[in-house]
Amino acid sequence: MTKSTTIIGFDLHAATTVAAVLLPGQRTPALHALSSDIPTVVRFVERVRRQGRVVCCYEAGPCGFELQRALANREMQCDVIAPALIPRRPGDRIKTDRRDASQLAILYRAGALTIIGIPTEQEEAARDLLRCREDIRADLLRARHRLSKFLLRHGRRFTETKNAWTKRHRAWLQAQHWPLAALEQTHRAYIRAVDEAVARLQSVDTELRDLLTIEPLRARVERLRCFRGIDDLTALTIAAELGDPRRFPTAPRLMAFTGLVPSEHSSGAKQARGTITKTGNAHLRQRGAPAPVIQQAWHAQHRLNRRYRCLAARGKPRPHIVTAVARELTGFVWAALTQ
Repeated sequence: MTKSTTIIGFDLHAATTVAAVLLPGQRTPALHALSSDIPTVVRFVERVRRQGRVVCCYEAGPCGFELQRALANREMQCDVIAPALIPRRPGDRIKTDRRDASQLAILYRAGALTIIGIPTEQEEAARDLLRCREDIRADLLRARHRLSKFLLRHGRRFTETKNAWTKRHRAWLQAQHWPLAALEQTHRAYIRAVDEAVARLQSVDTELRDLLTIEPLRARVERLRCFRGIDDLTALTIAAELGDPRRFPTAPRLMAFTGLVPSEHSSGAKQARGTITKTGNAHLRQRGAPAPVIQQAWHAQHRLNRRYRCLAARGKPRPHIVTAVARELTGFVWAALTQ
């Protein structure tokens, strides 16, 4: 960061914003309280910019990327910071908006912050719809659990087949009758909740398939579908959540982003590795993909299959095997998307 650059660190909230302005040559930022509407913040930055070059930053959070895009449209640099990777002193137990904004400005000047990739509006829209689908799936799971537990409490068990939520199970549910009106109403209400969640999920699935052909997701989806086990929606999820894969210079960097690398706490001669970090932010499979990607996906399928069988033969626990295979698959995905 040049010595003539002014740093502005924002601590954004729904109603209020604190701006910490760190002028060149100064060690302590000047603090300003603002409202959180975008035009007000942009006007404030423009006033500061009259004195020289300005670079802004704020933590990624519920306020999204609207401020970053508004400033970028006016040719002002604004970076969004990964909150989990902000250095924090172990003994610091005081957290306020003013301190957070000041720390952002100071650490940004020192180059101690990690900048995240900004998705395009199309990528963010697809990602929001995909996360909406995950919420609907969770709602459906809860609705089914409530219905099944209600039936179990009253001794109603489906025993015709081993699998539930099939056509036969549905017919069995509809055939249930109750001696009391309150129980009948409860049963029908739980069934309606399941039906509504299923309808919502089907509607979102249809809308998501319309996003498979939009740029810049289309090319990524075509390459990802070459891999066994990755269908349209899984490919779309990876493409939207990952963003531009070229921001990861190596495959291990992408593995670390997905949280599929083991945690480690080693000191001196002692080495200790634990569970994976879990950081960072899941059809016509080969049509339209480049030939090298198809060949690479075929190679990945054989290699990962051999690795799974080898680890299983060594007696490794299945969750460990799945994690190891997923980590290696991440490397193949990185190679396919960055060619």
